[in-house]
Amino acid sequence: MRILVVGQGGREHVLVWKLAQCEGVEKVYCAPGNAGTAVDGENVPISSDDIGRLMSFAKHNDIDLTVVGPEAPLVAGIVDEFKQHDLNIFGPSKAAAQLEGSKAFSKEIMSKAGVPTAGWKDFTRLEEAHVYLDAMETGPVVVKADGLAAGKGVSVCSTIDEAKDAAARMLREQVFGNAGSKIVIEECLEGQEVSILAIVDGDTIIPLETSQDHKRAHDGDEGPNTGGMGAYSPATLVDDKIMDDIIRNVLVPTVHTMRVEGHPFSGVLYAGLMLTPAGPKVLEFNVRFGDPEAQPVLMRLQTDLAQVLSLAATGRLSELEGLSWDERSAVCVVMASDGYPGSYEKGRPITGIEEADALSDTKVFHAGTKIRDVDTVNDGGRVLGVTALGDGIPAAKTAAYQAVDCISWEGGWNRTDISDKA
Repeated sequence: MRILVVGQGGREHVLVWKLAQCEGVEKVYCAPGNAGTAVDGENVPISSDDIGRLMSFAKHNDIDLTVVGPEAPLVAGIVDEFKQHDLNIFGPSKAAAQLEGSKAFSKEIMSKAGVPTAGWKDFTRLEEAHVYLDAMETGPVVVKADGLAAGKGVSVCSTIDEAKDAAARMLREQVFGNAGSKIVIEECLEGQEVSILAIVDGDTIIPLETSQDHKRAHDGDEGPNTGGMGAYSPATLVDDKIMDDIIRNVLVPTVHTMRVEGHPFSGVLYAGLMLTPAGPKVLEFNVRFGDPEAQPVLMRLQTDLAQVLSLAATGRLSELEGLSWDERSAVCVVMASDGYPGSYEKGRPITGIEEADALSDTKVFHAGTKIRDVDTVNDGGRVLGVTALGDGIPAAKTAAYQAVDCISWEGGWNRTDISDKA
């Protein structure tokens, strides 16, 4: 089997690494990839949004399965294009990808499905948004860009004035471009966040092990929202009762409603949830593996991932007898460039990756890296996802931070409290 992974982040590196280990997999390509995927697979210099060239590569290299990592090509319709040319691909259609591509669409599906979520309303006119906010009288309140904003389009505002400013930045100043031409304003839910990912083929739903992301930049969940500063699995907050609740009241009705609405969902359905006193409520849906959640979750997966994704892509997921998991815990610590999630310098040499990788049950997944001459250098905001297994969360955390201590580059930094919530 020959597989093409589309994307260049930490999620794509763990996919390449895991798929390359699967029985019957001859070759794993990654387009465009990073310094890590070049080691565990073979990089292809094609951008993840160049659907035409990706299709041509898949045809001419006898690719048996394409796995799409990032959300942008999914929202752009890469799955529809591949299927029109009889190319096997794992991921949702363009219409189904609107679950992530449009916050308002996602909320409408939740309303139709009866999925518990925060109260909300969408706006395209700033004046109407301000009138709505004035009627709320007090915060906190959440303002979200409707479209894709690289994980940075959410403002959690403690006061109404802050919410008005956030709405103005999106609608008037267009800080997120077209992604913020419509906004969603919703009540602020309180509790602990968890990530639930499931493999879906339109009918069958196979939940993956639980995980918890850390969105804020700094220790103690302080600072701005990022694409994720680390994650761990399993999320000990989610017991069997809560998981059953999530499957019954979130995953099943969402998949059913998408089918009824004419947008059957196939791919990864990712529910970002808040565990509130009233039960789990959906914060958002994503339509792909989470990053950095994929790193600890897939590191624990023992079932052949290529088989799972192939069955899902061909509508045969019901043939799967279930998933097998490493009972140990996994912790992923993201190492980032100085200035992230704002502007940052690129091209700084990184040392210690090989030393960290040599540690037992540890893997350094590359996100924003590339090779320059003989050096691995930073090429993004989130640079590495240092991931380790251990007998319990504390042991996995200790192992992950031991590996982090091996690695350095000018301006490199990380949170020091990943998994402490467990």
